[in-house]
Amino acid sequence: MVEGYSRELSSCGFWPGGGEEGAFYSYAYPAPEGFADQPAGPDGAFYSAGFQQFLLPYEVARAAPDPDRTVAQFLHATYEAAAGRGLWDRAALEDDPLRWAVRGSGAGSS
Repeated sequence: MVEGYSRELSSCGFWPGGGEEGAFYSYAYPAPEGFADQPAGPDGAFYSAGFQQFLLPYEVARAAPDPDRTVAQFLHATYEAAAGRGLWDRAALEDDPLRWAVRGSGAGSS
């Protein structure tokens, strides 16, 4: 088994906070040169030098006219920052996100 941090990666998720406000987060490891200087997506998202990751405060997402879109913009922008600045082989990494979707219904459907 190979340890997860033995390769470049992009990680994201939600941290509920430890007495503070929760936030969506995104980081790359190792962070490519210039990663922190890339756009974070929606207004209110930012790079935290202290945490070495991009953050989108929960309240910013919650109060947005379209919270789902706001979070999606954040996740896409920060992935773009990691993949673009890291010069990742995106053709080899990225795939059709609907590849596992059921295409049809009933027995024998394909």
